[in-house]
Amino acid sequence: MKYIDPHIHMVSRTTDDYEAMQAAGIVAVIEPAFWLGQPRTNVGSFKDYFSTLVGWERFRASQFGIKHYCTMGLNSKEANNEAMAEQVMELLPQFIAKEGVVAIGEIGYDDQTALEDKYFRIQLEMAKEYDLPVLVHTPHRDKKQGTLRSMDVVKEHGIPPHLVLIDHNNEETAKAVLDQGFWAGFTIYPKTKMSKKRMVAVAQQYGSAKVIVDSSADWGVSDPLSVPKTAALMLENGVSKADVEKICYQNALSFYGQSGQFNEADWNQELTVDQADLHLGNSVLRGQQAEKLSFKKEN
Repeated sequence: MKYIDPHIHMVSRTTDDYEAMQAAGIVAVIEPAFWLGQPRTNVGSFKDYFSTLVGWERFRASQFGIKHYCTMGLNSKEANNEAMAEQVMELLPQFIAKEGVVAIGEIGYDDQTALEDKYFRIQLEMAKEYDLPVLVHTPHRDKKQGTLRSMDVVKEHGIPPHLVLIDHNNEETAKAVLDQGFWAGFTIYPKTKMSKKRMVAVAQQYGSAKVIVDSSADWGVSDPLSVPKTAALMLENGVSKADVEKICYQNALSFYGQSGQFNEADWNQELTVDQADLHLGNSVLRGQQAEKLSFKKEN
């Protein structure tokens, strides 16, 4: 089977992770803009980070046979620094229209403050202006209220639910999200958020319509192979192969395909990588002999 990890923070991961992901069948990843674990101190940090998402990280993934895409946005946690947030709002249009940007995100709420609400709404309007889907981050605290509030705000701004992925769901929020017509993302973590076993139960209860699994793997305790591992456990527990393929591949393709920049043809062919290729003078090699590698994509 082929897999898409539609929410993973590869700037925090190693080349070993890329190799393991490719070997496990992951053909494409989407990297949402998010925070780095500590506050950025100037807008130049955002500019360099956004440049990395559309530049170096896209190149680095390609060297391991994986297609890399990203979403652009100011994360909810850093929206609480108003002076910085205003500068990021001015910066974002420089990156939103770049190649490989498939949505606005991840945006939404963290502590559900007034400033988080302000910049959530501003970025929803950007999504409308640039005709892009939206990836919504739901808060880790008071998740149910934050999720319901997020959907209400999206609807206030006139964005149809089929253009919005509500992520980091759990058993408490899944029904409300799906009943209102939004796409429902589920993050599989080793010890927090959703476990693989719990995700199997969600799939058995709700089926595969608009349900998406991701790893959200970052600098914390997380697993970049969560998508294929969850798929395997679903199959072991009687979830049909057709449903697993939708949850772990096709639904992400359908949702982000609405951007016009996320197409199966981009990766559904044999890919030849020349390790002598450089990005801004740099490569993933460290004194190794450059090779030409072939990655055959199985249909």
